[in-house]
Amino acid sequence: MVPVLLAEDVPATLVIGYDTAKRVLNDDDRFPADPRTWQKTLPTRHRLRPMMEWRPNTLRAAGDEHGRYRKALNRGLTVVDLHYVRAAAERTAISLINSFCRDASADLVSQYFSPLFTSVLTSDIMGCPPELLGDVLTATAAMFDTDATVDVEAMLGSALGALMASKNGCPAHTDVTANLVHTATDLAHEEKLHQLVTLLTAGIEVPRNHAANTTLLMLTNDRYRHNEAGFAPPVEDAMVENLTTDPPMANYAPRYPRARTLLDGIWLPAHQPVLISMAACNNDPTIRRTNDSDWDYGGGNGWHLGHGAGRHRCPEMTRRSSDLIVGAAIGQLFDALPDMQLAIPREQLTWRPGPFHRSLTALPVAFPPAEPLLIP
Repeated sequence: MVPVLLAEDVPATLVIGYDTAKRVLNDDDRFPADPRTWQKTLPTRHRLRPMMEWRPNTLRAAGDEHGRYRKALNRGLTVVDLHYVRAAAERTAISLINSFCRDASADLVSQYFSPLFTSVLTSDIMGCPPELLGDVLTATAAMFDTDATVDVEAMLGSALGALMASKNGCPAHTDVTANLVHTATDLAHEEKLHQLVTLLTAGIEVPRNHAANTTLLMLTNDRYRHNEAGFAPPVEDAMVENLTTDPPMANYAPRYPRARTLLDGIWLPAHQPVLISMAACNNDPTIRRTNDSDWDYGGGNGWHLGHGAGRHRCPEMTRRSSDLIVGAAIGQLFDALPDMQLAIPREQLTWRPGPFHRSLTALPVAFPPAEPLLIP
């Protein structure tokens, strides 16, 4: 564990050891996720509030309250059809690839991954109409970049309130939003809205970054190029490797000790944030071999912390949906443009600001012009 500053005026402890992280994440009694006591020390418009302040949702709740939100969220997700998700991802991917395949170059973040995940999650899964997308995307991106304000929070609340209202006349099975609105009868309006905040913020930003970062790995690591026999490791191996070695959420899962707590010989202050560095813990030398060429990333046995751990681990349906969309997006891209290369040296790539995520500002690539694909 190391002492850090999340901002110039916000001290915290960052957990960089894998075993310590598992103990924290699996001990809700000593390390609850509820930040309400801590956030009283933050100014109202502090830039860390949107990502860390209390919300009535699964991420920021503890105990029975967390269980109630988790049950409602899982019930809302039962409407997801994974066959439909894969088909929607492939159809959207091909359409986007066709828009730039003749150009010999593209920025995969702005021209491909961002619109793909936005379309599949918000439109196909959540049932969000196009007129509400702009406000939703602006607000979610601002939250991760820690430049969100009360105004952006209001924008997000207004857009999601309108989305929920649009589902009042729809059958529950229409989409996730409608299902949540109609089946979560034990949740108040604000509680339902904040389950949607969780799905949208995590459902766009995290898998989009996972896809872009995995593509970067495949473009720059010879292990993911075809060998002399024409074979290459499956995309799923690269996805697991990225979640392990360079996860899209590098530091997060904040916990707040109920009292002054002794952990690994260190006294942690009461209510001061304890964050998990998924990037550091996954690469903890006590559990990892150092030679990547000897490391088997196949199988995806789930030991890494890319999806969290404990009661707050990402729900199974969101993990499976995310993996399907990421895999389809990357697979379609390399099938259509197999000779794609980075357009600039890797060291010239830039990353978005913020203490939590690992997110490229752009991923410029070059490739021989290709003919458009048939859309199924």
